[in-house]
Amino acid sequence: MRLATTLMYAGDPRETADQVAGWERAGLDIVWVAEAYGFDAPTIMGYLAARTERVEIGSAILPIYSRTPALLAQTAAGLDAVSGGRAILGLGASGPQVIEGWHGVPYDRPIARTREIIEICRAAWRREVLEHDGLYPLPLPAGRGTGLGKPLKLLTRPVRDRIPVYVAALGDRNVRMTAELADGWLPFLYAPAHAAGVWGEALAAGREKRPAELAPLEVVAGGLLAIGDDVEGLRDLARPMIALYVGGMGARGRNFYHDLVSRYGYAAEADKIQELYLSGRKAEAAAAVPADLLEQTSLIGTESYVRDRVAAFAESGATVLNVTPVGDDPLRLLSRVKELMS
Repeated sequence: MRLATTLMYAGDPRETADQVAGWERAGLDIVWVAEAYGFDAPTIMGYLAARTERVEIGSAILPIYSRTPALLAQTAAGLDAVSGGRAILGLGASGPQVIEGWHGVPYDRPIARTREIIEICRAAWRREVLEHDGLYPLPLPAGRGTGLGKPLKLLTRPVRDRIPVYVAALGDRNVRMTAELADGWLPFLYAPAHAAGVWGEALAAGREKRPAELAPLEVVAGGLLAIGDDVEGLRDLARPMIALYVGGMGARGRNFYHDLVSRYGYAAEADKIQELYLSGRKAEAAAAVPADLLEQTSLIGTESYVRDRVAAFAESGATVLNVTPVGDDPLRLLSRVKELMS
């Protein structure tokens, strides 16, 4: 497995870049930059490219609704150029809370849109002429077009004509599409013990249709990381985040994270978290997150325990271990888990 970490939304990006440069020297292979409704990811990614030399730099994720496919292709090509071929385009539908509440655009047809974006981006990187006859762009209202539009191809020549595309997916149809078309898969709240039961059939169905020219699907999974004899309590740091996603990222019946945790076997607990969160009782929602779920989705414990967790992620199919170090010395933690992976 390769080693990755995801940068948090908050904090000074310049200080974070200094840290990433040190993590790179410790063996970090990929750094992921998130984008929700804080700073945009490509700005941070470009700055990281200037401050690093080897580490791959990926978006995790750019929402598919906030940019046209052509702009996504341009952005990825630009990042790949300034980084010397180290960019990864991580895409995802996000959720109605962000797409409709922040961006103010409809959240519709996420799987069809993702499929079309991948196809358009790859065509753009090959410098093929783009013909817009699908979902993108949205049709201009009658009388609003200039009549001057014409098919174009990317003006500049990309460093690579095949930039890796990773997709965040949880539902069966989206996971199936990801296994068919994407270079990598970014599951969230991944529990190795449940992965095969929840996603095994969808992954197999997608891989059956996977084009021969694509390499095997990369699977990015992990969680909070802490190593020590008395660190189990640090798992509780994930409670507010899990409560937010399971309870608040979507209305009842439209929350993918609630559905996932239910498929893990925590349906009653997921309902309780959602009920508490949507009623404004966020602290109680966090307290209702099952301790077993925290354990299964993290790498926190003694060194031998963490070594076993690393093996569990690998055995479940993960090819990139994505960890979030918890503690005062993330560099030490990343260095140590890199050693445990070897």
